[in-house]
Amino acid sequence: MKTRRTLLTALASLTALGVLTACGSGDAATETIRPEGEKAGNGINLSPEQNRVHTPKVDALAAKLPEAVRKRGTLVLGVSATSNPPLAFHATDDKTLIGVEVDLATLVADALGLKPEFNPVSWENLFVGLDSGKYDAVFSNVTVTEERKDKYDFATYRLDDLAFEAKKGSGWTVKGPEDVAGKAIAVGSGTNQEKILVDWSAQNEKAGREPVDIKYYQNTSDYYLALQSGRIDGYLGPNPVAAYHVLSAGQTEIVGKFSGAGAGLQGKIAATTKKDSGLVAAYAAAIDHVVGNGTYAQVLKRWGLDSEAVTKSEINPPGLPRTKN
Repeated sequence: MKTRRTLLTALASLTALGVLTACGSGDAATETIRPEGEKAGNGINLSPEQNRVHTPKVDALAAKLPEAVRKRGTLVLGVSATSNPPLAFHATDDKTLIGVEVDLATLVADALGLKPEFNPVSWENLFVGLDSGKYDAVFSNVTVTEERKDKYDFATYRLDDLAFEAKKGSGWTVKGPEDVAGKAIAVGSGTNQEKILVDWSAQNEKAGREPVDIKYYQNTSDYYLALQSGRIDGYLGPNPVAAYHVLSAGQTEIVGKFSGAGAGLQGKIAATTKKDSGLVAAYAAAIDHVVGNGTYAQVLKRWGLDSEAVTKSEINPPGLPRTKN
């Protein structure tokens, strides 16, 4: 989440670097950014006037809620205060929460006849809030894992994908380890994507191919400056962040997309609630409803995340395997 000053400073910094808006344009009146040449009406709206997608209440769905929540009339939600766009962040007024997670949580609350009440906190405090019963749910890019299923219930609403981003027109496609052999690829330290890239590099060496030249930088702007200057061939990061950058800057393209769970399992993002809270069935039913009436697709499209759509919500599906001690 960024304050108005830090958001505008970040945009100005990226402009100076030729990363975001040197090949993109901003509309001061509407506070919308879009790739150069895109007509008005396209691009990403950063203003507090979001014209957010809504859906009517469905009584049959509301009936699935515990009586106490139904009578209270609000859905108390945790979101991460450290999310990157387009997940959950502040609009240019430094007050209004915007992003795909906020929009999807609002749709679920709408369908259940509840008013969403968002609480931006640090990542670890999302789970503290769930444990204490402070939050009814967390909508914050939480991946289903087997360890988390011991304490929480999940209703899936988006795929968990990683993406390789390269300069626009690169003519490069990444399908597996052999496609990054000898390439300079940037990645965040200590992330799932770093683990995947290290594994791929080892597979390349075992097969007699060149290893991956893995690069690390401090800030997102550093990754994109290195990409534009040709110091790296690609950047492997979370798909939503990559999709946002592609849509807003128009200088890069996604050349490969992979499950955040690694080979053999599709990672999934889910509404997260305290185990046995009695809420997960209502969330899943509400998600299925908005998938069916098309409002879910509208939300993903406005944030450039159509490729992460699910066809239905799953309750507590197989998650990332337990960490070996």
